[in-house]
Amino acid sequence: MARSLTYTQAPWLETYTEIIDVRSPSEFAEDHLPQAINLPILDDEQRAKVGTLYKQVSPFQARKLGAALVARNIAQHLESHFAAKDKDYHPLVYCWRGGQRSHSLAGVLNQIGWRVTVLEGGYKTYRTYVRQQLETLPPQFTFQVLSGFTGSGKTYILHQLAQRGVQVLDLEGWANHRGSLLGQQWHDKPTPQPSQKQFESLLLLALQRFDASQPIWVEAESNKIGQRYLPPSLWQQMKQANCIEIQLPQGIRIERLLHEYPHFISHPDVLKRKLVYLKSRYGGQTIRHWYHLIDTEQWHTLVGELLSHHYDPAYRRSIGHLYQEASRIIEIDEVSDTTVEALLEPFES
Repeated sequence: MARSLTYTQAPWLETYTEIIDVRSPSEFAEDHLPQAINLPILDDEQRAKVGTLYKQVSPFQARKLGAALVARNIAQHLESHFAAKDKDYHPLVYCWRGGQRSHSLAGVLNQIGWRVTVLEGGYKTYRTYVRQQLETLPPQFTFQVLSGFTGSGKTYILHQLAQRGVQVLDLEGWANHRGSLLGQQWHDKPTPQPSQKQFESLLLLALQRFDASQPIWVEAESNKIGQRYLPPSLWQQMKQANCIEIQLPQGIRIERLLHEYPHFISHPDVLKRKLVYLKSRYGGQTIRHWYHLIDTEQWHTLVGELLSHHYDPAYRRSIGHLYQEASRIIEIDEVSDTTVEALLEPFES
């Protein structure tokens, strides 16, 4: 028989050859256990078909169809994914609740002779674990918040700190968003954010790799990055953390932003659609003026006005309300290795 266990009893991948999620592709895409692979027992279309048959015809007819589809899909997985596995292969298998789908695959693999473990409670058990850990884990760490106006190079500085072995929690990286109206990430085209559940899984995995005896550096954010929310416990720890502010001349910030957001220059229509959201705050005349700057490619003027009228005032309001007053202010003319060394110096003495 396939062995079962709860998530809290399950070691990581070192114990298992691999972790197999047998849910449908859409379920897997929303969130999954770290390092899991997706071998669906029913794909999205098949799952919907069986569910419709269950409700509209009868559970018996649905079970017959489901069994045929499951058998066919397992056979395909055996002929492809499992074909080269040796006799010591030991997977962890899970589905939504640790029920029929995971046990269907586990039973076949067990009959072949492989040692199979089924996650008791399935993905729902894992989600309970994630929520509990994100409540209890953040208070065990000391956080160091890096603040500064938009374009001050905070993300670049944090990446440089990470390369030097400093513990950095890259919230914008995990959320795939820069945390502002224009913050959607682009890689040739706009890229979506992870689901809220997947965002939380990524945060937990990052926190579990950190050493509680060393500080964790993090950028000053609100509790919402794009459409993703920070776990309340983490957000509370950040608000109480020591804060260091970077100050950079506006002209340098403008140059940095033009370099970091080239997609708005190549896709001015997208930029215009984003700026429409500011109409209720600044009025139609201002928006039309910014449209004119876009049409005439006066990019430096546009970015300067967006900073002066929108981003900098919003920063002043939020930083004073959300975070502790900065314990240090570092004024620089450019973002460089010297900046990083200045940040680290008090922590290395």
